[in-house]
Amino acid sequence: MKEKQHSESQEDYLEAIYIVNQRNGYCRSVDLAEQLGYSKASVSVAVSKMKADGLLLVGHAGLLELTSEGEKTAKYTLQKHMLLRKLLRDIGVEEQQADLEACKIEHIISEETFRKLTEAAESRIQ
Repeated sequence: MKEKQHSESQEDYLEAIYIVNQRNGYCRSVDLAEQLGYSKASVSVAVSKMKADGLLLVGHAGLLELTSEGEKTAKYTLQKHMLLRKLLRDIGVEEQQADLEACKIEHIISEETFRKLTEAAESRIQ
């Protein structure tokens, strides 16, 4: 999946918006701030930037809605996170540490390496 490069911060925000939307059926800036543990002011700045970059829309009542590009990026980032966390857990890394490190690795791993890790994980299941 060749995708436009977004900043690590944008990927984290998009992933969090996607997760909150899946959990609650909606996401507002306050929900996003709570999910990430960031201040409302920081979230407001990031939302404005992502809106300008065409990654999200702010809808009725301040609901954050991912654009198709924003959703594609969010889902891909989440896929990387989940696979990396699982692989780290499979080799014995403690759950909280695996989650933290998966979050770091998901932003630097190449598309090719992610594809190969996915293939290797799928072949282990079969």
